[in-house]
Amino acid sequence: MSMMKLHWSPRSPYVRKVMIAAHELGLADRLQTVRTVVAMDKPVPELMVENPLSKIPTLVTEDGMILYDSVVIMEYVDSLVGGGRLIPASGPARFIELRRHALANGFLDVLIYWRTERAREVPLPSMLHTYQTKLDAILPALDAEIDAIAATPVGIAQITLAVAGDYMDFRFPDLAWRERAPRFAAWQSKFRERPSMLATPVVDG
Repeated sequence: MSMMKLHWSPRSPYVRKVMIAAHELGLADRLQTVRTVVAMDKPVPELMVENPLSKIPTLVTEDGMILYDSVVIMEYVDSLVGGGRLIPASGPARFIELRRHALANGFLDVLIYWRTERAREVPLPSMLHTYQTKLDAILPALDAEIDAIAATPVGIAQITLAVAGDYMDFRFPDLAWRERAPRFAAWQSKFRERPSMLATPVVDG
């Protein structure tokens, strides 16, 4: 059986989103993961042949089509099982899911950029303040909406929020985010026990 090729890293939250989606849909055994090391300051020439942005995840489908950006890949694997499971096919539910995913994925973006800024020899105080301010707005917004999000079928928003929670635990242990967003934390603690989450642990390797 032909395989899809996924440029992959065990520590990328965006790659993890795709892997969780594949497990949720029963497609993980159709993915051949290729370890690909990327960094913001080090373009990867070999990867740029397939993705000029030099980003992961990048997927090469079984028929040779190249896809990148995690949500695009997640929608593609959803289509392989008929569509509508991870992203509602139409109507208000579709746009609510996409909006919730935009918040969740933007949350991940904030965390990634914040970590990069923290790692600079001389971090910019204004940027650190910006990321902290955004987190201070995101956490209560998620805490207020998580019950409604949890009431929907598992989709791209729930997957991305669960990944963001684990990423905070992994990279930002000083944030004490679970005390600040207890409803979101309780939901995330339960979601992280799903087989798809347990099969895709985040590791620094």
